Amino acid sequence: MLKATLIKAAEAGAAEIMRYFNNSFSISNKKGVNNLVTEADHASEKAILNEIRKEFPDHQFLTEESGEIRQDSTYKWLIDPIDGTVNFAHGIPINCVSIAVEYEEEIIMAAVLNPHLDELFFAEKGKGAFLNDKTIRVSEQTKTINACLVTGFPYLYVNMSNGPLDIFERFIRKGVPVRRLGSAAIDLCWVAAGRFDGFYEHKLEPWDSAAGYLIVEEAGGKVTDHAGNKFSIYQHKVLATNGKIHDEMLDVINNRKQL
Repeated sequence: MLKATLIKAAEAGAAEIMRYFNNSFSISNKKGVNNLVTEADHASEKAILNEIRKEFPDHQFLTEESGEIRQDSTYKWLIDPIDGTVNFAHGIPINCVSIAVEYEEEIIMAAVLNPHLDELFFAEKGKGAFLNDKTIRVSEQTKTINACLVTGFPYLYVNMSNGPLDIFERFIRKGVPVRRLGSAAIDLCWVAAGRFDGFYEHKLEPWDSAAGYLIVEEAGGKVTDHAGNKFSIYQHKVLATNGKIHDEMLDVINNRKQL
């Protein structure tokens, strides 16, 4: 029942994405420049919540647009109704629905659905990761210098030491291809599918990373914070890799090593 509801909820949100995509809709801005929210975000979130509440009305929720909805339950759904809203608002088909299920503070199930590519990524704790029902695995790349990486940049850029631009420069000056797609959930899923070898970002929220984090781990990858500690969706920094280049990427990120 949990998996069926998760998939139905993702599909309901995706249907709203496609209903609004490249049509007219209202757009407003949250805190920070270009931190957009659209009419479609709200419609997708409403559709997702409606599907889940049909079966699990007592569960808790943490969503990008509505925030935390507390109830007396050990289950929590983490929902990003459109991950990649700026892409969506500009008619760029790199955006998705991202939903994860947390039980007793552990992510146990996840789905990421990009309706533009008809790609549904799914994982259940201990049971592997899948793309459209086919098993996926991370890449076999062993050297960061030969890797294809992906990253993102925060809308509220903080001029910190060892910040996003500093790390980005370390990779690109050595000729490492680093892409910037604009959807962290898709970035993580594409690491899981072996399309990218690694992904790092400085400021993600729980709804950004919760689903993709489990999908990467269930595909055989490794996810930590930037210090190499066990990853928690409730902190901002993430490094997700195929596992084989993880330590080397940590060294570059922390400026302990040059490629």
